[in-house]
Amino acid sequence: MLTRKQRDLLLFIHHRVQQEGIPPSYEEMKNALGLHSKSGIHRLVGALEERGFLKRLPNRARAIEIIRLPEGVGPNAALSDSKVISAPFGKSGPKEVVAGTAVAANLNIPLHGKIAAGMPIEALENADEHISVPPGMLGAGEHYALEISGDSMVDLGILDGDTVIIRKCTTADNGDVVVALVENEEATLKTLHKKGDQVALTPANPDHSTQILPADQVQIQGKLVGLFRKY
Repeated sequence: MLTRKQRDLLLFIHHRVQQEGIPPSYEEMKNALGLHSKSGIHRLVGALEERGFLKRLPNRARAIEIIRLPEGVGPNAALSDSKVISAPFGKSGPKEVVAGTAVAANLNIPLHGKIAAGMPIEALENADEHISVPPGMLGAGEHYALEISGDSMVDLGILDGDTVIIRKCTTADNGDVVVALVENEEATLKTLHKKGDQVALTPANPDHSTQILPADQVQIQGKLVGLFRKY
């Protein structure tokens, strides 16, 4: 018998794996369940592992495998089976889904081509392609999609060939993962850190170097809010 928090966490992890292909981070789990620290998530995950509902895989980031679901919840459980859902990236906190509500129809957003998660490459401004996205991944504003090329963000679970969902914006906070246009020519996906009149574009892979640039040479073109992966 699971506690309410254990069940909510298990369904949240299941939904994110089902929709995005990767489990949420502990920070995202904490936000989704409204906890004040990640230690509570560690206890819940440990309890679920002891009860045989999930398994943690060693030496891999975000490595959680769902073994079984609570009684009465099928393997194709939809959003309405869970009380919590949040976009895979961002600081705005979870978006609550009320149990029993219908899942809204997917929305189409433009797919603008490839963007480097390693060395910058030219960003494609125009595209004839679109992809279908669950509305729960999108907040207010305009969104577009890009295909990842490169491995510099792997420690954040962003892999070569993934499709990322970007919300258009021109400003971002420190720690946000952004699409940054460098010197009006090249775009890259990196974590943003601002200090004075300089900007650092930081990779999530120790094999890649941080780019430190004058702030006037970097334009923010959007912030990462979601990710898709095909197997």
